[in-house]
This record gives sequence, structure tokens and C-alpha cells, in this order.
Amino acid sequence: MMTDPQNRLALTAIAQNATHGRWRTEAMRSHESPRLIFVARGQGRITIAGLTRGFGANNLIYIPPKTMYGFEVGPTVFGQMLTIPLAMATEWPLEPVHLRLRDVVAQKELASQLDALERELKSDQPSHSRAAHYQLGLLSVYFERQLALRDEDTKDARSDTASARLVAAYTDLIERDFHEHAGVADYAAKLGVTPTHLARCCREMSGKSALTLLNDRILFEARLRLRDTPDPVKKIAQDLGFGSAAYFTRAFQTETGLTPSQFRKKGPLTAV
Repeated sequence: MMTDPQNRLALTAIAQNATHGRWRTEAMRSHESPRLIFVARGQGRITIAGLTRGFGANNLIYIPPKTMYGFEVGPTVFGQMLTIPLAMATEWPLEPVHLRLRDVVAQKELASQLDALERELKSDQPSHSRAAHYQLGLLSVYFERQLALRDEDTKDARSDTASARLVAAYTDLIERDFHEHAGVADYAAKLGVTPTHLARCCREMSGKSALTLLNDRILFEARLRLRDTPDPVKKIAQDLGFGSAAYFTRAFQTETGLTPSQFRKKGPLTAV
């Protein structure tokens, strides 16, 4: 698995990244460090650990390290994604969290904190990096307080079901083993269930097939490697568990409409 190149404190506008291609947001992926997504306006759907739910304005979504996710970004959606350094992950929850900020005061406080963090990140003043990290610490306190105030009716009841736990375990296994190019049946066997049962639970929780979740993760990694590294196609194919570069090329072209070489010519981009 390729090491995540983004493990430094950063704040990125989601809408800007969406213009680089839908795969940059919608395909299943994960990061070595946590992410915090703030949706300022617009609506869409996000899948985290195999569970899909809607999001809207003033939603705050936390994604732990190495947790598979992907989200739809329409033309009306605008927000920010915060990259949290792995060294500061201990100040954040162990599980994904989706908060809907209904209180206007809380919304204004969050906007103020994000503005202060962004100012320090863009500043050339002495110790601006340290100040930005202190701002991140304050943001983690804000998040913890909002989590404590969350109403029970805002929680997704599906997250506590056996189906959700199975699909979450499946996505964890994908994240660990996707480079081995195992099939859905192999993952189902590791989880002690039938492929049919796993497929049904994936459809129920995410609206996606078990195979789609798996292929999305593999292809996202392939795209990153093609865009952001000079690694030969043959090496990428080997690292992702494909039997040959030709097999990888056929599979990649079937899903994307481009050969790996054609895709690479579009030039490097930084992933969300």
C-alpha cells in the first residue's frame, strides 16, 4: 500500500478538488491520518466504512485514520476538508462521527475557528505553524463538546446493526488487503459469511455492491499511483495484486475508459 502523502495540517476547499474529477471524491479511499469535513452549503451523500447517509449544510463529519470513505459533491456543495496530523489523532474519536450543527451560535463558533486556523496556515508570521496546531487543538475541544451535545435522534440507527458491523469489518479488510487482489468470496470467507449475505448487507448499508466497494478502493489507489508517482505500470500492477500489466491495463480501461498511460498523461494532482 502506498504511504499517504498528506499527513500534515492542511485545510482544503472541497469544491476546488471536485473540479479535478469525480473520482477524487466519490471513489472509496482512505488516509493514514484523520480527516474532518465541514459542509457549509449544499447536499449530497457520503459513505464511511460502508455506511451511506445524506449530508447537508452545517454538517461536520469526522473520518478516522485508515477508514474507507467516498462522497458525492454536486455543483451546489461547498465546504472544507481538514487534514489532521496523525500525531494529533489521539485528541479525536476512534470511530466516524457525523454531526449536524443546528444551533446558530455553534455554527458561528465553528466558522470563527476555521477562519483562525486558515489565517495561521497562510500566515508568514513567526511561529505561524505552531499557532495553527494550537488552533487545531481548540477545534478538537469544540468538536468534543458538540459531540457531547448531540441529540440521540440525529444518530443513524443503522450503525448499531449487525449488517453495519459486517460491512464496516469488510471495508477494514479491504483497506488492509486490497493489494492482494482477492475476490469478494475470499473476503466473505475471512468474515465467516457467504458472499451472498455480504453482498446483501453492502447493498442495504451503502447502496453499492460488495464488488464495487472493493474495486473502487483498488482503482483509487491505481489512479493515485499513476498520477502522483513515477512508478512503472508493471510495478503498480504487481503492487495491487494483478497478475500482469496487461490484465491491469484491461481492468483499468474497462472502468475508466482510459489506459493507465493515457490517464497518467493528464498530469499529477494532489488527492483530497
